[in-house]
Amino acid sequence: MEKSKVNSFWKRLAAAAVLAPVTLYVLYLGTPFLGLFMFMCAAFLAWEWVSMLSNQRPVFYVAAYLFAAGAATLLPVPLLQLILGVIVLTMLVVWRKSQGEEHRRLLVLGVPYIALGTGALVWLSDITNFVIVIWYVLTVWSVDVGAYLAGTALRGPKLAPKISPNKTWAGLVGGVLLAAAVSFAYTSWWQINYNWEFAAAAAVVAVVSQIGDLAESKIKRIAGVKDSSNLIPGHGGVFDRMDGLMFAVPFVFAAFVVLFYVKLGM
Repeated sequence: MEKSKVNSFWKRLAAAAVLAPVTLYVLYLGTPFLGLFMFMCAAFLAWEWVSMLSNQRPVFYVAAYLFAAGAATLLPVPLLQLILGVIVLTMLVVWRKSQGEEHRRLLVLGVPYIALGTGALVWLSDITNFVIVIWYVLTVWSVDVGAYLAGTALRGPKLAPKISPNKTWAGLVGGVLLAAAVSFAYTSWWQINYNWEFAAAAAVVAVVSQIGDLAESKIKRIAGVKDSSNLIPGHGGVFDRMDGLMFAVPFVFAAFVVLFYVKLGM
């Protein structure tokens, strides 16, 4: 392994050693602490998004993103229709105010991307429990670790060279396998039924989160930046660290909602 990659790995490990326990503890506490934590994440995400994509009215865009994210992370999930209405209204306002912006569509996309990506984790916590939320977060983290290790060690064909030249098919397979294995071990430890079903779900989450990772890479390529910021050593910015998690969690939340409706016979 090249020296630069070794240094990057140790920086990643050090940052994870600090951030992971804090994140897991907040996930365990649930609302309202989780909502406040995700709103804080949304503030960093809003700043990074605007820094990458806007050349006008940066304060307005940050405020708009936080207005939508605040509704998503701080209002209770029974008010979901109101929350979605706030998000749509904010998108319309940003569209109207962003005339002349080079990346106008992406500035509008930032509203649901940040609000749904941070809010859906809080909603998932509200309708399930901390065991399921931590299962989800551990799954996404496992994807990142497995993809990094397998991709670095095996290399091979590129996954999407025009979008992210460092990602490989070996990395994707490694991420999927590690996510499924961690899921199986975690659900077994908690004595949760349907271990294999959760492992299969983790594999699907792994693929979806990697799509989110590629989507972020595409956005950064359009913006002409390597990292969303340099806030986290070895990881880049908060957006770089949360891209897959934010992209996949609305789908996971929707899947659990559907399962509950089926279970209740509705």
